[in-house]
Amino acid sequence: MQQHMIDHEATLSFRLECMISQSPAQNKSSLLMLRVPPMALFAVFAVAMWLLPGILPIGFTASWMVALMLAAVGGAFCLAGVRAFQHARTTVNPITPAASTALVVSGIYRVTRNPMYLGFALLLLALAMYLGKLSGFLLVPLFMAYLQHFQIRPEERALQAKFGALFVTYCRQVRRWL
Repeated sequence: MQQHMIDHEATLSFRLECMISQSPAQNKSSLLMLRVPPMALFAVFAVAMWLLPGILPIGFTASWMVALMLAAVGGAFCLAGVRAFQHARTTVNPITPAASTALVVSGIYRVTRNPMYLGFALLLLALAMYLGKLSGFLLVPLFMAYLQHFQIRPEERALQAKFGALFVTYCRQVRRWL
């Protein structure tokens, strides 16, 4: 049971209020600490995960089916997040949250505030499982911590500045990860 959930209609009506252009100073201050797009960061961690087992060769036997299921769930989270943004006609670009024209709170965003980032973490977990090296699992929490510090928190500050009480209410109702 979800109490007082912000609905899609509120998102669409609020979007109209947020289409006011910002000054260059406001746009500059809303840039995030992370200059690397999360998708590129995901790729860097995936490559590191692939190379790391040679450095820390602690292996285990894992089912490729479990890895496949984790990858499917991770991919579904990513795609559901993108589709929700497209449906709300707002930007998916994570580097400039000030360009957002809507606060998306419906669909997968009723479950997690960061479905795309959660999806990336699940995909990395799937890769670690597939590789069967314990060292790969060390990178998943590191990826999440780095992303939370340099992407998610600054993004949340920018969204709170833009959407105010609506975003604060949403944060109280939906967890950051799960």
